[in-house]
Amino acid sequence: MTKNMRNKSLLLPELTVRCGLFNKPNIHKTISVIKRKKKNSRSDIHKNMLIMERLKSPPPLMIVSDLDHTMVDHQDHDNLSLLRFNSLWEDAYRRDSLLVFSTARSPILYKELRKEKPLLTPDIIVTSIGTEIAFGNSMVPDHSWVETLNTDKWNREIVLEETSKFPELTLQPKTEQRLRKVSFYIDEGKGEAVTKELSHLLEKRGLDVKIIHSWGMNLDVIPRGGGKGEALEYLLKKLKAEGMSPVNTLACGDSEHDAELFSIPDVHGVMVSNSQEELLKWHTENALNNSKLIHSSERCADGILQAIDYFKLGPTLSPRDSSEFLNGKADIANPGQEVVRFYLFYERLRRGEIKKYETYIASFKEACHQDAVFFHPAGGEKSLRDTIDELKKYNGNRSGKKFWVWVDQVRVIDKIPRKCIVKFDKWEQCEDERKCCTTTVEFSSKGGGCLVWEQVKQIWSEKSELNDENNCWII
Repeated sequence: MTKNMRNKSLLLPELTVRCGLFNKPNIHKTISVIKRKKKNSRSDIHKNMLIMERLKSPPPLMIVSDLDHTMVDHQDHDNLSLLRFNSLWEDAYRRDSLLVFSTARSPILYKELRKEKPLLTPDIIVTSIGTEIAFGNSMVPDHSWVETLNTDKWNREIVLEETSKFPELTLQPKTEQRLRKVSFYIDEGKGEAVTKELSHLLEKRGLDVKIIHSWGMNLDVIPRGGGKGEALEYLLKKLKAEGMSPVNTLACGDSEHDAELFSIPDVHGVMVSNSQEELLKWHTENALNNSKLIHSSERCADGILQAIDYFKLGPTLSPRDSSEFLNGKADIANPGQEVVRFYLFYERLRRGEIKKYETYIASFKEACHQDAVFFHPAGGEKSLRDTIDELKKYNGNRSGKKFWVWVDQVRVIDKIPRKCIVKFDKWEQCEDERKCCTTTVEFSSKGGGCLVWEQVKQIWSEKSELNDENNCWII
């Protein structure tokens, strides 16, 4: 593991010190910020939250999850728990709930993780230990949050000047240096002494900061107003101002970094079973009687599903835990169910895991309109029914290989009486190669809970690594 990766597997303590506990703001600057916020707050919320246009009412659930060792299990090389969560989210929650990732990773390292693991696209991403907030796949920054952290009590140049006095500190790579975060490696065993002395020096210089010593090797300096907990409080207030306060919020974490998330009133919390000793100690000392916080018996994403069930926050049976593809009625209001069901069948067919696959293929053909068309991403078009029928010859052609299929951001982009158009990213990964197509499906409803596939159109996603073998793309 390279040194610039934040190694959360090191079970070492974290020390956080707050400097300058009393912050007397500059009145004139505060007034100008307020004026800018009044002018920009509503435009910002609509610009930054376009990905939430599907919300017609307050979301039933908002999940706020750490990534490494919480949503992502680095010991699960088949990514089964993550894929189980993914299919449940797209099947039951994507249409009306919110997914938030909150990580210590910088945006750059977060994007690297997305290339390594089958992560869904969150509605909101909080990076750099709660100092940056962005929205959607394009990661549009929240400028109001930036203004919140841009106070006279934060000065990056002063931080660099004072930290240069400590030979125990080594600046981390440029990828980890952010406008409101200065990150260092620190010599082993020097964390507590350096933190105390540095906090004193920065306070004398008039700064109001948090110094975070974590995992024995990292030391970060951020504005006092930053942090995972502060970022979540900010988002909750922003949603409330728009009349979109989540009915329930579930915070998920594994380390002491995440304790701030569990300290917010009325937020449910889960410490996954593989949580670190420092977080469990914090729980014993600070939140033992908090009935809204549990320590799950399952690891990582499976622990999140367990918490959803424990707090009765919504459905918990992942489609991946079902071997049946034909039961249940489709829902024109939630065609994500139909999409997830079909592509799980497709994955298992190619893995050779379905015995009576001909029965399912016949059923899926029947669900296609007789004139339904499939537009291939490489160009050309053909009958959708013929495309489904040809799946027979691919049965088991990925048997014994690490082959996964998942869909991301399933959303209705247009709806007319008895019809809807759905758009999503469909991913395939075989061993270390992955491909992605942006997929648009037109459904109609013939009543009785039956959806009819009218058209499927796919184009290569810019996220897909194209090569000569991509002409083997099936559907």
